[in-house]
Amino acid sequence: MRNVQKRNHTGRRYVFICGLHRSGTSLLGRNIARMENCTGFKDTGVIEDEGQFLQDVYPTAMTYGGAGRFGFDSRAHLTETSVLFTPANAARLRKSWHAYWDNSKTIFVEKTPGNLLKTRFLQAVFPDSYFIVIRRHPVAVSMANQRWKVSLTPLHNLFDHWLHCHALFEEDKKYLKHLYELSYEDYVRDPDKYHEEIAAFIGTRVPESSMEQVTGQYNERYFNRWSDLWNNSGFTGYYGFIAVKYEPKFMNYGYSLTKGFDINEERLREGERISATAGALYRLLADAYALMVRLTTRSKGYIRKQLRTHLPGPLKVRIQRLLQ
Repeated sequence: MRNVQKRNHTGRRYVFICGLHRSGTSLLGRNIARMENCTGFKDTGVIEDEGQFLQDVYPTAMTYGGAGRFGFDSRAHLTETSVLFTPANAARLRKSWHAYWDNSKTIFVEKTPGNLLKTRFLQAVFPDSYFIVIRRHPVAVSMANQRWKVSLTPLHNLFDHWLHCHALFEEDKKYLKHLYELSYEDYVRDPDKYHEEIAAFIGTRVPESSMEQVTGQYNERYFNRWSDLWNNSGFTGYYGFIAVKYEPKFMNYGYSLTKGFDINEERLREGERISATAGALYRLLADAYALMVRLTTRSKGYIRKQLRTHLPGPLKVRIQRLLQ
């Protein structure tokens, strides 16, 4: 966690929650919006009440491939030098979001994962802005993203995306006036501590009640899955290769792909012995498998949609009864 350049809190403030998909941004954003004199988006009818879907100034992350992919498109990275930063667009974005905030408050909270790559742009549009960036273990983030089969992405690509986005942010944060960083792991371990620190950072107080419960059980699920894939899957060479390849890079952020997991030592040594050529082949196989899953999932979805659209009502009812 790091605080950067606090100042006196006067007038309206804008608080942006940033972090990759499945990093805990939704939970953190909802709890910050519950703090005194804060307002966030609620019951808007859009996905996760995210601000990206309540404006038309910049494209959503889905335009650039969605979770686990959007950061690879350079257009997703916005700064104060972007062609989208104009007086007209700034006014339009403020108007769009204030239509959904409670304007009787003075602290306005917005959460969108893609904010991680838009901090400098948002600071230019909202000069009185505060950025809260949450980072989560890459195994948990990546495996959580793999639950969306319609856009299934291999782990090595998800690891690359995690590193790419955080590297961009590391450069951008040098320009931010008000920044608070924390890890998901620290947050779920002691939420009360971080709620108090964040409240002080943005100039408010934590209410005595109404904060959403925080639990750390979800990381454990993904960590167990990672260990199981290493030890028992038919593709252990792939997992060993990517673990060894990415370990030094993630260690720079304080995360390990090998330490703290129930991993057979022999599996780890096997991963260290895999050549670059064999590793590249493993990556190609993982890419091919992910593509097959995506195509199968989308085909099933298309067929279901066509059946719902074209089948007569009585036949739909009959099929539903057979499936029950």
